[in-house]
Amino acid sequence: ILVSLGLKQILIGRDIASTEEVLLDIPIVTSGHQVVAENILKLNPDLVLIDDATGPLTAIKTLRENGIEIVQVRQAWTLSDINLKIADIAAAVGANSSGAALSEKINQSLSEVKQADRKARIAFLYLRGGNSIYLLGGKGSGADSLITAINSVDAGAEFSKDPFTPVSAEVLAELNPDVILVMSKGLASVGGVAGLKTLPGVAQTTAGKQGRILAVDDSLLLSFGPRTPDLILQMAAAVDELMK
Repeated sequence: ILVSLGLKQILIGRDIASTEEVLLDIPIVTSGHQVVAENILKLNPDLVLIDDATGPLTAIKTLRENGIEIVQVRQAWTLSDINLKIADIAAAVGANSSGAALSEKINQSLSEVKQADRKARIAFLYLRGGNSIYLLGGKGSGADSLITAINSVDAGAEFSKDPFTPVSAEVLAELNPDVILVMSKGLASVGGVAGLKTLPGVAQTTAGKQGRILAVDDSLLLSFGPRTPDLILQMAAAVDELMK
C-alpha cells in the first residue's frame, strides 16, 4: 500500500511476509513472524505500523518505551476491508488524499474484474509440512472472499464458520472440492503437488484425482491491497483452465 501511495522512500524495514520484488532491498526486522525490537531500534524509525496480530507484546512495549510511535492498522480479510486498511495507513503517514485516490482506483478495478466462466467448488488448505499443520480455510479465512469474487463456491466456508479448522481425511473427501487452493510455500513444504496428493483425503477428492491444484504466492493471496484485483483476474483464469 505504501509503495502504491508513492511512498517507498519512507520504508526502512519490513516483515518476513512482505516478499514483493520491489521491497527486497528493504531490511527484514522480524524473526519468523515475530517482531525483534532490537532489529527495529537499529533502524531508528519515526513510525512503526502494526496490526492486531503483530507480536510479541513485549517487543511492541519496548519500542514504545524507546519513544517510537506505534500505529495499529485494521487487518483486511475481505475485499470491502481493503479501503479501511488503506485509510488507516494513509492517515498514519499523512497521505489521506492519496489514500482516497488509491481506494477509488482499486474499487474501479474490482468492479471490472472478470469472473471465472466455470463455477467451481474450491477448498483452501493452509499447509505447513515441516510442522505437520494442515488446516481447512472456512468462513472468514480471507480466501472465501476471493473465491466468491471469482464466482465460485468455498467448500470450506460451507463446512465451517471458523476461519481455520483442522481437517480430517473423511471431511475433505466428503467436501470433494473441484479445485484445491494453497499458498506456494505451503505446497512446497509438503513436497509439491505429488506430496499434497499423499495427504489424508486429498487423493479421494475430484481436485486430487484431476490434479486441480491452484498455488498462489504467500505474500499475495491474503494481502488484500492494490494487487488484489489482478490476483482475482489470475485466479479466475486459472480456475477456468483447471476446469476445462
